[in-house]
This record gives sequence, structure tokens and C-alpha cells, in this order.
Amino acid sequence: MCLSSNYALIADMSARVMSVLRKSAPAIEVYSIDEAFLDLHGMQCDLKLWGEDLAKKVKQYTGMPVSIGIGTTRTMAKMASRFAKKFPGYNKCCVIDTDEKAEKAMRLFAVEDIWGIGRRSTEKLNYHGVRTAWDLHEKKASWVRSLLTVTGERTWKELHGVSCIDPDLLENKKSICTSRSFATMITQLDDLRTQVSNFAARCAQKLRTQHSAASMITVFVGSNPFREDLPQYFNQATATLLSATNTTQQILNAAMKALESIYIEGIHYKRAGVILSGMCPDNAIQMNLFDIPEEYRQKYEALSRLMDDINYRNGDGTLIIASQMYAVDEGTGKATTFKNSIKHAKRTPCYTTNINDIIKVK
Repeated sequence: MCLSSNYALIADMSARVMSVLRKSAPAIEVYSIDEAFLDLHGMQCDLKLWGEDLAKKVKQYTGMPVSIGIGTTRTMAKMASRFAKKFPGYNKCCVIDTDEKAEKAMRLFAVEDIWGIGRRSTEKLNYHGVRTAWDLHEKKASWVRSLLTVTGERTWKELHGVSCIDPDLLENKKSICTSRSFATMITQLDDLRTQVSNFAARCAQKLRTQHSAASMITVFVGSNPFREDLPQYFNQATATLLSATNTTQQILNAAMKALESIYIEGIHYKRAGVILSGMCPDNAIQMNLFDIPEEYRQKYEALSRLMDDINYRNGDGTLIIASQMYAVDEGTGKATTFKNSIKHAKRTPCYTTNINDIIKVK
């Protein structure tokens, strides 16, 4: 069965799982919505039993099945977690804490499955006969560095038990995209502007979360390819900023100009999206003499931070830019929200975030 995405439920369940983990270890690093690293230094207990108990506790408290991997480095912990997930005999927890266990695991672990080894790196390694994590482990550091740069060398060191990968030092995304198919086809430019404004605003918020700025904003639109009786149209346009930014106002303005340059009347639009690229750290922006005055930039940045803070404390969409406002629903008399503008006919109920969706026990 195919179901529509339920982001509110996913985010809430992730927060619940992370809460259980946070209470179970001295420190936690939340890596993604469904992954976290726990610092177990100083814990005086049987780590295997501790991990099994933690997996059982998460399942009991949240209903979510998890697999736990324990290793001397983050890379080895990720490897252990994969074994715990794949083989039921580990009882949800795999511990790699000796050289013997590490060698056995690496001999069984494909090089493409190593955390941080992407497709291109895998192709290079396979060309040189490196098929498993153990093959990579046995190479010299200088050889790995020449082939995979300093990032690959860090992974090699992690396989040797030297912890040197900090999630905060990993590369941020080189591009950020927000796109959706519309619940109904759109023909009016104003309606398309509203959708694209919301996509651009969400891209900007993601940009600020990873402390980056972007200098290129690409907008793409498309008709419904399944409606062969209607004119088909797919196009995109890119706006390049004089200086990189992560403010919602500047990104929205650029996105609107790009949209207007590719909009054609008479097309039934079914999908659109916004892509941010040309990334740089937000503390290393190269300013342009002909860009907006510095005082305006500072005001935009302050307003974007304020919006993030208010929306975090009071709920997504509490404070938005005017161009993000949807039309008023004739039935309710209220403006449609972004989450309700998306087609989600098969979305599961929001059991934990909506009072109307709470499960009723008879």
C-alpha cells in the first residue's frame, strides 16, 4: 500500500525517540531525523545488555523498532548497527569492541556500505580491487588520501579505531530542494506564486538550519504528464544573486522573478519546486558592492531569525511572508495552510499531533 507523507507525525515520533535516547546516555548527537550517536564514555555496565534494554525501551515507549550499534568510532558504530538490523540473532544490538570482532565485521562489510563512501568513491575503490571494508582497512593512509582526499582518510582512520569524524564537520548539502505535486492543477500565476513562495521559504529555513547561504535560486514548473489531452510544458529558470544569502525575503524575491520568466498562460500546472545552490558558509559570504545596503541585509537576517524562533515555539506557519498566504477556504472561512495544500488523500492520521486524530479505545 502506498501512503502520502505525514511529516508532522514523522517529526513528532523522531522527537519522542530522541527523548528516550537522551535520557539513556551521557551525551547525544542527533545526526538526522532517524539517526543519533550516543557518547558512552564512562558507562560502567555490560554494553550489550544496555543496548538490548535500550532498544526494548524505545519500542515500549514509542512503538518504534530501532537497531543499536556500538563501536569504538562512529563509523564502526554505524557498521554494527547495520549488522544489528540485518541479523535477528543480535537482538537489536551489535557490539564491535575488539580487534577480532572488528576484523570479522569488516571482512563481511561491502565497501559501498561504509558510512561516508559514496558511489564515485566506490567506483574508484572497486577499480583498485577494494571490495570490502577490510580491503580498505589494509591500504596505506597515503594511498587512501591520494585517492579519496582527506575525507576518505578520515574514514580509513575510523576503521582503525581512531575517532576523527565529527558530524558537525561533515559537508552540508550542496543543494537544497523543496518540491511538491499540487492537489489540483493550477492555471493562475497568483496561485502558482503562492506555492513557489512556500517552497522557497522552506528552502531558506533549511539553509539557515545548516548555517549556509546560497547564491543561485532555481525554480521549475511542470504540467501533468498523465493528461495527454492537455498542453504539456516543463521549464526552469535560475536567478543568480550578487551576494549569497539565507534570508527568506531575498530568496523569495529571486524565486518570484524566476517564476515569472517561465510562466505561460493556458498551462495546467501540476508540479513546481525550488532549488538552492551555490552554497557557502553563512559566516563567509563574499559581499558585492552593488548589492543591497548592509543595513537592509541586517534587517532581513534579523527578521528571518525572528520568524524561525516564533514558528519553532508556536508551530510551523505561525508567522509567514504575505506572498505565502493561501486563498481562504469557502467552507471554513480560513486560509488553507501549506500542509493542507499538498495532495495527501492517503495520509495517515496525525495520532500524536492532532487532538482529532487520537486513537479512540472502546
